[in-house]
Amino acid sequence: MKYKLVKISNISGEKASVYSILLNDEEKAVFENFLKENINSFKSELTDILSRLIAIGKVIGAREQFFKINEGKPGDGVCALYDRPNSFLRLYCIRYGYNILILGGGGPKSKSIRTLGEEPKLKAENSFLRKVSADITKRMNEGGIYFSDDNMDFEGNLVFNDDDDE
Repeated sequence: MKYKLVKISNISGEKASVYSILLNDEEKAVFENFLKENINSFKSELTDILSRLIAIGKVIGAREQFFKINEGKPGDGVCALYDRPNSFLRLYCIRYGYNILILGGGGPKSKSIRTLGEEPKLKAENSFLRKVSADITKRMNEGGIYFSDDNMDFEGNLVFNDDDDE
């Protein structure tokens, strides 16, 4: 699988840079697909999610209290954007401090579901972000990706290919 990190300029701002993931040279990033998949059934929730993400990027930064942390392995930064009461959509992210946020995918969750493993779509989206986080960490440790001087962006090689590891 090949993918790259792409900055979402209309959500990013002075407080945080917001990225998503473009898979296998597709035209739309994972977050855009999340929006498209859910627009008909969850329009008001998506409007709320987008307004909160814009506020994170432009006004307040990616503060921990906006996220359900520890949705992945300890230390991998995988989290979920906190839901509003009575909402059904879950959006997974990877958070790098207050300044960088990578938006993944997600989907609807039923209120009766207690664990991630009970929702196959959510489990797959979460697992994918865990892999992305591990790939980024590995590349950062090797010096191929690093933070910009102001810690607001990733720099370096933001394209990943599973063939690179062989």
